[in-house]
Amino acid sequence: MISALLSLLGCVGKIDPMTAPQNETIYDFVQKDIDGKEVKLDKFSGQVLLVVNVASKCGLTPQYEGLQKLYTEYKDKGLTVLGFPANNFMGQEPGTNEEIKTFCSTKYNVSFPMFSKVSVKGDDIEPLFKWLIANSGRNDEIEWNFAKFLVGKDGKVIARFGPRTKPDDPEIIQAIEKALK
Repeated sequence: MISALLSLLGCVGKIDPMTAPQNETIYDFVQKDIDGKEVKLDKFSGQVLLVVNVASKCGLTPQYEGLQKLYTEYKDKGLTVLGFPANNFMGQEPGTNEEIKTFCSTKYNVSFPMFSKVSVKGDDIEPLFKWLIANSGRNDEIEWNFAKFLVGKDGKVIARFGPRTKPDDPEIIQAIEKALK
């Protein structure tokens, strides 16, 4: 309902799949981690990934707790959560990478991989997120912080979950467990 309303108001754009990176899998991307070091995402090859755009000053920020719980519970079974801070929605991620790292580790004990702040919509959208959107079966832009993309062991997008879908939602748990088999 909210997405439909925002779309009508012109707040949610579409991603043209033809302009998305033509990468075959998520493993073709290289991203900078929260410390600014390049990470080839092929280091996660064979794992199930939950890629999330995160923010520290959002009403949904407590989802960090659920994401960490998911990671703790399923990491030994092959799940890795990847957090990508983004400041695209009402300035809710204003901090530097160092401030974000400190916040996540002290407030939520985040131990899953965190990456440098990126843009997840608009003209400066990070190519990874353009690719995730274009390959998710939905070409509409990310609507808010804490959108989630589930990527299978083969590096391809399996599902996309909206920001309000909590990490412990049965739909997410079921999709993760199916992907891990």
